[in-house]
Amino acid sequence: MSNEKGPVAVITGAASGIGRGLAEHAARLGMRLVLADLDGPALQALCDELQTGGVQAIACVTDVGDLAQVERLRDIALEHFGGVDLLFNNAGVMQTGYSWEITQAQWQRMLNVNLSGVINGIRSFVPLFLRQGRAAHVINTASLAGLLSSPLMAPYNVTKQAVVALSETLHYELSMLGVPVSVSVLCPGPVASEIMASNQVVDAAGSSFSQLLDSSIRQGMTPSELAEQVFAAIAEKRFWVFPHKGFKPALERRMQSILEETNPQFQMTDVAGDAHAAR
Repeated sequence: MSNEKGPVAVITGAASGIGRGLAEHAARLGMRLVLADLDGPALQALCDELQTGGVQAIACVTDVGDLAQVERLRDIALEHFGGVDLLFNNAGVMQTGYSWEITQAQWQRMLNVNLSGVINGIRSFVPLFLRQGRAAHVINTASLAGLLSSPLMAPYNVTKQAVVALSETLHYELSMLGVPVSVSVLCPGPVASEIMASNQVVDAAGSSFSQLLDSSIRQGMTPSELAEQVFAAIAEKRFWVFPHKGFKPALERRMQSILEETNPQFQMTDVAGDAHAAR
């Protein structure tokens, strides 16, 4: 990632939460930034703030679920900076409710942003990394929901577990090729953000659960604390990034249940503690 002008980082979902924390930390490291989000005003405000501080940054309003828009994001990065060193596939939204009561449109929205957004990022940027022939890194934001399932979060569980599987597969593929492109999957617990504002409540159970989840998220780790851990993992080329360690007993119980072929059991403390992530 060495570059006398500073490495280039592309960050989706950059306008708030984890994405904003990553952008601000990257700026402190002297990186050049390509910031993407669907919230144009918030994205531009962040870009203006960073530019005022002397950071080379550009904003590109992007719907990550649309491959053409992600390809446009890549092209803009190339046009302005000549290459890319870090790709943060970070954009994400939340949906709660009973799995059979969540509408087709709500399911599709989660699939478009949380999963297709990562797929489109990989399809658009990995070929570029291979052509560049130098060190690069893909960081996909999943969640502890990518490793542990809970009720009333079916679309989030499904999309985040798919992101973990996709990230692991990509890691194997790039290792097979022997190329200098690394992969990390970020699986945080609660991180202070407004992600629950994206939730579309569909029933009373979902509403009650959402309130519990929102409270846990708002009291979570700050995005700046999380970003520090993420960039430490990048420096170490570490695949698994677990900012919250308290989930491991729950993961051990799940794995033991799988190995012993016993029925899974859910414990509310996994959610109230640090079992799920925010964007």
